[in-house]
Amino acid sequence: MSVSRRAVLAGAVAAALAGCTRSPAGGPASPGTPRRASGDGTPHPLPRTTTATPPAVTRAEIVARYGHRKPHVWSLETPGIIRALPTTDRVLALTFDACGGPGGAGYDRRLIDFLRKREVPATLFLNSRWIDANRAVFRELAREPLFEIANHGTRHRPLSVTGRSAYGIAGTRNAGEVYDEVAGNHAKLTRSLGAPPRFFRPGTAYCDDVAVRIVTDLGERVVGFTVNGDGGATFSPEEVRRTVTAARAGSIVICHMNHPEHGTAQGIIAAVPHLLASGHRFVRLSDQLH
Repeated sequence: MSVSRRAVLAGAVAAALAGCTRSPAGGPASPGTPRRASGDGTPHPLPRTTTATPPAVTRAEIVARYGHRKPHVWSLETPGIIRALPTTDRVLALTFDACGGPGGAGYDRRLIDFLRKREVPATLFLNSRWIDANRAVFRELAREPLFEIANHGTRHRPLSVTGRSAYGIAGTRNAGEVYDEVAGNHAKLTRSLGAPPRFFRPGTAYCDDVAVRIVTDLGERVVGFTVNGDGGATFSPEEVRRTVTAARAGSIVICHMNHPEHGTAQGIIAAVPHLLASGHRFVRLSDQLH
């Protein structure tokens, strides 16, 4: 689904990208072991990304630098947001959000076990609240080179310096709150992973242009998406299958891994074999974004 098509559907999926408004479900994770994976049937190493520690930018410095800046763009497509991979090859990046909070702390074990079985790499955007509710699962996922762990914020808020909201979720209100939303989970992930996360996706994926610059100063890059694969965990399995299968080369696909009671897993399970058979390859974001 193109970005323009996604915008048309936004009103029809009011909960899209919030992904945390339904009752939690799921169970404990199946044990996972570090493995080699390619997503195309040819095993090869996928080493853990190790990046330099970001500059030691304090909250006070961010507020001083950006506290009086006025944003000009508030969008899913704000300049500076990465929305596709820099390739025309048949490469796709599957990304899965775990939003946490009331109704959003479930774990789609069936989905993750399928990715493990087919050795399909993916980038997992984890919110701090989801990690707190799924500590054992998080530790297993963090040990697997198959998966790259990315930052989905501390409280799952749209990233604004003026309090803009999206899908009924109130955004951060100023530069200091943007810092808190990014840096809180950044610190948690860095402690757990031994290296800082490289990528950030705001709650709802909405972000203004000042907030994009703050995220960059904190050492991460804001990632959006090309294809809304599960409509914020609202699509049926057939809708997920059809939407993901239609993804064009270089697409970043967004889905959710915190709603096992809905159609994401079944749709991905149906779509992935078809994409592999047609010559597509799956990557983590860091395998393409340097």
